[in-house]
Amino acid sequence: MHVLIFHLLSSLAAIKAAILIQRWYRQYVARTEMRRRYTWHIFQSIEYSGEQAQIKLSVCLCSLWVLIHVKVIFPISKTYAEWERYFCYKNIEVPDIYSGPHLTFPLSVEQAVGLVQAFRDKKQLHSRYVLQLLLETWKLLRMLPNINRISTCHSKEITICGDLHGQLEDLLLIFYKNGMPSLDKSYVFNGDFVDRGKDSIEILLILFAFLLVYPSDVHMNRGNHEDHIVNLRYGFTKEVLTKYKMHGKRILKLLQKIFSWLPLATVIDQKVLVLHGGISDSTDLSLLARLDRHNYVSALRPPKRRNTSSAGISIDSDIDEDWSNHKVFQRRASFTFPKPLGTRSSFQNRSLQDFSDRIKVNVEEELETCRRRSYTFNAGINRVEKEMAPCPSTDSVNSDNAKEEWKQVLDLLWSDPMTQDGCVPNEVRGGGCYWGPDITDDFLNRHNLQLIIRSHECKQDGYEFCHNRKVLTLFSASNYYDVGSNRGAYVKLGPDLVPYVVQYQASSMTRELTVRQSVGRTERSALKVLREQLFAHKSDLISAFKTFDSENTGLVSLTDWASVVESVMHLGLPWRMLRFQLVTCKTSDGMIDYNEWFNELNIEQGLLETLYRHRSTVETIFRIVDTDNSGFITIEDFRQTWKLLSIYLKMEFTDEAISDLAVTIDVNQDGNIDIDEFMEAFRLTDKKSQKGTVLKNLKC
Repeated sequence: MHVLIFHLLSSLAAIKAAILIQRWYRQYVARTEMRRRYTWHIFQSIEYSGEQAQIKLSVCLCSLWVLIHVKVIFPISKTYAEWERYFCYKNIEVPDIYSGPHLTFPLSVEQAVGLVQAFRDKKQLHSRYVLQLLLETWKLLRMLPNINRISTCHSKEITICGDLHGQLEDLLLIFYKNGMPSLDKSYVFNGDFVDRGKDSIEILLILFAFLLVYPSDVHMNRGNHEDHIVNLRYGFTKEVLTKYKMHGKRILKLLQKIFSWLPLATVIDQKVLVLHGGISDSTDLSLLARLDRHNYVSALRPPKRRNTSSAGISIDSDIDEDWSNHKVFQRRASFTFPKPLGTRSSFQNRSLQDFSDRIKVNVEEELETCRRRSYTFNAGINRVEKEMAPCPSTDSVNSDNAKEEWKQVLDLLWSDPMTQDGCVPNEVRGGGCYWGPDITDDFLNRHNLQLIIRSHECKQDGYEFCHNRKVLTLFSASNYYDVGSNRGAYVKLGPDLVPYVVQYQASSMTRELTVRQSVGRTERSALKVLREQLFAHKSDLISAFKTFDSENTGLVSLTDWASVVESVMHLGLPWRMLRFQLVTCKTSDGMIDYNEWFNELNIEQGLLETLYRHRSTVETIFRIVDTDNSGFITIEDFRQTWKLLSIYLKMEFTDEAISDLAVTIDVNQDGNIDIDEFMEAFRLTDKKSQKGTVLKNLKC
């Protein structure tokens, strides 16, 4: 009996222990998943906030773009033959000491494979071969339709890859696992080949090489990052100029042409649509198939004017039309935020976009003054007007149809799916729309399709189905935010059109980490980025905290802290849950000392808040002004830039003050200003202003 009782008690104890272990494990898994999710949310919220800032910057600095680029070195329209002469590589000599790959055209399979191996070995392709390869690619792309239509045939398999974002390691891993492109191994690369990563140009050259070798088996769709305005902010422009210092300007200009000629979508077996971003309630494939895609050099700006000369030659104007009053912008809340000016005291919290409509007359006057000064440009224009007799063209973009086409391209490159029905502006990214399952069903029915494969969004597992498995998001850049943050994936489609997803992790370091170590590493990285963002908004946060701290005690409750942080940051994060990781300076009664909190956040002592906050914006402005991509701007360009910005900001900057500032920052007195000196100008101006008005108003 005692033995039986003992065994019974032992069994009960074992069961109880098993239950406790199971409960602990479930809690551990739940906590780990919770940490993964909010870490992911932090990364993605900050990424989309940056994209929104880029689009707002593009909108509110459109006049700056016109002001600067009205003086570009080639202001007159050029024919394809003239552009090809400009991009000519024949006068570029390859030195004997060059040890990289040599290319001859037409390219062979062996040369394309050799290019992959060379880049794997960290070698660089000579600029002569880069220009030659890009020129051949441009010629080929001009013959392709807007929407490629391909087939799996009987046993052929097609591999679709999502965003690569300059991560060569991921592309090499895909080729290792799946095989390189060939007659039996077709690929569709779905945009966003460049930016963020450090090997964007190498990825492009590899893909273009295989495109030239296998034009019927390698297909490339355009992504929202195949856009020279976006490249200014996210690194590709800087990468090319760093790697190709002598001929980088021509390479970038040719890539700008190539990006505008990339096809917009691919249809597989008439049933599967592959595009980069997504659709909207007005997406029409027949309209997308017949528009002139090369007009949309940047999807963030309306297309170029096109005229036809009396000789029948199509002329592309390099000067964009005024686009601040387009109906597309007025309709989409994600592009414009019409607000009253408010009182003068509220000025420091306004963005440039808030003032754009109200100062349009002043800006136009300033632009007119600059145009009058551009004698060479005006002389060229007058000469062309005398020589040509423009007549209306069916390709004219100055029509309501062209604006609708532009909207279609914008939605295709920038949109994201959502779980709710309907179609609404994508205010998170600032461009495109969110579309729901009902829009997907209607679109697929109208076009007799069964599946949409898109990219554009980083997913933790590298892929994600939604809308009743009718939409598949595919992302091929693993470790996108940080090592261990996400897997990459590609999908294989056979004749049955059933997606077979392959996942991978490119970093060997990630494969060696446990789940707990991986989550912990990524979490620390995300929190570091978040702390930096919070510190960058210090002034706005303190101002908001003081509205809850009427007695000026320096203390706020946890609830008020969470409310203020979200109202300023607009990141949609679970702030109350994040308080344990972000806040340690709490009093005994649970109040938060917000001044001490900022001292904790200020990891790098002496960091200038406003300059840190707007560094990307300031760098983008510099690259807009630096029209020849030389890394320098003239003193005169600097003066004109500040003059226009002062009009936007409604601030008084005399010519003498601007000249003094230019002399002050031109440290080496060479008559030019580089990027570091340009950043110093903003820092000095911020120091001279108690409220730092200039930088605080660069929110667009």
